[in-house]
Amino acid sequence: MSELIDQLISRARAAQEKIEFWSQEQVDEMVLSVGWESYKLETAEAAAKLAVEETEIGVYEDKVGKIQKKTLGVLRDLQGVKTVGVIEHDEEKGIIKIAKPVGVIGAITPMTNSEATMPCNGLPALAARNAIIFAPHPKAKKTCALICEEMRKGLRKVGAPEDLVQYVAEPSLELSQELMTKVDLVLATGGQGLVRSAYSSGKPAYGVGAGNATILVDETADLPATAAKICRGKIFDNASSCSTESNIVIQEGIFDDLLKELEKTGGYLVTGEDRAKLKQTLWPDGRHLNGAIVCKSIQTLAAEAGISIPAGTKYFLVMGEKIGPEDMFCAEKLSLVLTLWKYKEFSEGVQKVIDITRFSGYGHSCGIHSTKMDHILELGTKAKVSRMMV
Repeated sequence: MSELIDQLISRARAAQEKIEFWSQEQVDEMVLSVGWESYKLETAEAAAKLAVEETEIGVYEDKVGKIQKKTLGVLRDLQGVKTVGVIEHDEEKGIIKIAKPVGVIGAITPMTNSEATMPCNGLPALAARNAIIFAPHPKAKKTCALICEEMRKGLRKVGAPEDLVQYVAEPSLELSQELMTKVDLVLATGGQGLVRSAYSSGKPAYGVGAGNATILVDETADLPATAAKICRGKIFDNASSCSTESNIVIQEGIFDDLLKELEKTGGYLVTGEDRAKLKQTLWPDGRHLNGAIVCKSIQTLAAEAGISIPAGTKYFLVMGEKIGPEDMFCAEKLSLVLTLWKYKEFSEGVQKVIDITRFSGYGHSCGIHSTKMDHILELGTKAKVSRMMV
């Protein structure tokens, strides 16, 4: 086991040394070449098809769009960013900042975003003249290999060492853990257990854990537009994204009207015995999410729960009852289930966002549908997340 990881790291270090002092122009050309091979429709379609077949989750058409848009977005964010040499000179203080690579990065990638994580992690790593080794979820190893081989093709086309991008072909938990202890920096995308493991690896680590994005809707929102956006975010790729809407906190005066709009988009409110059956299906032991229903179609989820749904149903709606382990509908669901909450005063709504985020884990995302800047700023100030969508 150690020999395999050691070989990958040895090749990565040799490749990284060859580009350590490349010019900004060489680096930019390399990033664009790798980005193109990841972005092109041929790659996106092949990876999306394989991802759906291999992981048995998600939606092919959405995955094609996800690969292309995320790759293009990363390239946009990197465009014009100086990553070589002196990047800042504060003459008044006499401080010069010089960008240097960290070395070899180990990236642990999830099954839920098996197709787009590689370029999203790999392009910034390459832009900073690092090598990167991917350790995918075992159920997503073929998709990882496909994308990485396309990235390696992009490296070859501009004369860059292809071992700047490598992957663990037969991944396991043990290999991922070993990789994390031997690289210079860890990028971990997955559940809280994985992120904690990355942070305890003894190496610098960036982790992305539980999402469970909670969205607040106040009385100024355009309800038909709000419902349409919530639906699109909820059903995209069968809710595989950690930023998918999971909880909606709604001002009570507009609650009934927004519920009607959500039902028009394909939301189906589950109550009583059906709610209990859905809860049991999602969390059979009362605490841990059922992996068999993650990111599956609404028809599959309904059949598993034994719930009859009307034609046109796209996702389930449930009323939130209590924030905490007693009612796990407040938690991240990674499925076509959206939990609804009511509030009276805006401060109460903000507190609900905070409490739901506290239960699942601080740091990810929230959002607000509003035209009141004081509401937007209050949530932005108080919510314990790293990004807020308005």
